[in-house]
Amino acid sequence: VQLQASGGGMVQAGGSLRLSCAASGRTFATMGWFRQAPGKEREFVAAISRSGGSTSYAVSVKGRFTISRDNAKNTLDLQMNSLKPEDTAVYYCAANAQWLGAVVTTRSAYDYWGQGTLVTVSS
Repeated sequence: VQLQASGGGMVQAGGSLRLSCAASGRTFATMGWFRQAPGKEREFVAAISRSGGSTSYAVSVKGRFTISRDNAKNTLDLQMNSLKPEDTAVYYCAANAQWLGAVVTTRSAYDYWGQGTLVTVSS
């Protein structure tokens, strides 16, 4: 099983980036994005159910970020708009094997993690 995140980079405040995560080895229930800023704990960003019918967002990104997935391609995306300097972090994609009854937002619920991609937002 492998999750490969890509799409990070440097952007000015107010700009946009699109992160992608290519999954392989199996299919997944919930998939999500987390991020970790320097000196801070890894935090939840967004998650989506297998069908795409249920999503969850951190309050700090709601209305600016959109999570989506393509089950046929086994990919997960995160469209990030109106980026702010405080969005600067390493972004990780994550996935869990079994549906837990709801879209999960806690780190411990995820079984698989990608390697991370760095997003830097300058002011």
